[in-house]
Amino acid sequence: MKHFLSRRFREGLATTLLFLLALVAAILFIMPTVLTITNSFMTEKEITANYGAMIDNATQDKKTYIAEDLNLKFIPDRVSLQQFATVLFKSPDYLLKFWNSVILVVPITVFQILLAAVTAYGFSRYRGRLREIIFFSYIILMLMPYQVTLVPNYLVSDWLGILGTRWAIVLPGIFSPFSVYLLTKVMRRIPKAYYEAARLDGASELQVFLQICLPLCRSAMLSVGLLVFIDYWNMVEQPLILLGDEDQYPLSVFLSQINTGDVGLAFAVAVVYMIPALLLFLYGEEYLVEGITYSGGVKG
Repeated sequence: MKHFLSRRFREGLATTLLFLLALVAAILFIMPTVLTITNSFMTEKEITANYGAMIDNATQDKKTYIAEDLNLKFIPDRVSLQQFATVLFKSPDYLLKFWNSVILVVPITVFQILLAAVTAYGFSRYRGRLREIIFFSYIILMLMPYQVTLVPNYLVSDWLGILGTRWAIVLPGIFSPFSVYLLTKVMRRIPKAYYEAARLDGASELQVFLQICLPLCRSAMLSVGLLVFIDYWNMVEQPLILLGDEDQYPLSVFLSQINTGDVGLAFAVAVVYMIPALLLFLYGEEYLVEGITYSGGVKG
């Protein structure tokens, strides 16, 4: 009996320690987000008092800097919507950059998933040496960092005459191998009996794809779409290199420039910028988990 209680005590202690460790890690992880949200509601005077003023004396050969003594404050003394009013109404540049992000990311996400679903279906249904070589090429391209393929993308965009336009970002994004690889792995886990039963019932290949494969991969497609959206929502290198006009830059590029003007605006714009990603994550969290744990039509 004493040995049993001692074992139960050790297990309980280990569980408690793991819970506390996870709790501390979660607090540290979410702290910057909470700080950004709460500070976006501070007045300009309070932000200056806590963080100092952004000073730009470029003409005097001095760098932009923030006061060395920072006071991280999570609760504002007085709630103010002044920063959001400036971002949403008084200065159209911020909303313009926001919609630039939407115009770039939404087509990439939608068409990448649609194209990846068709391609992954072909990889999962038909076998052969050529198919294996092509799929292996997809894996190699996926493992390469974007900086490696940046020069080829630049040269191809220049050859196609789309360099400096949004197509230089949208087209490479649509044909990204990331979604193809993940959806292929998911579709390979669908039991072949499902396909064979559909074909015996007289279903065409298109009907099998639309009525059997896509419904079973719905959660996986939504979870992959969420990952693709977040990835391209935060892109920086592509717009800087492939877009010629700063008016076409997304807000992800513009955020670094805001810091040279006003800390309060930087907080407010950051909050506006994170809203779409947060809403999509909250809506698709269940699909994300389900897509990751998916195993061929049987949910574990």
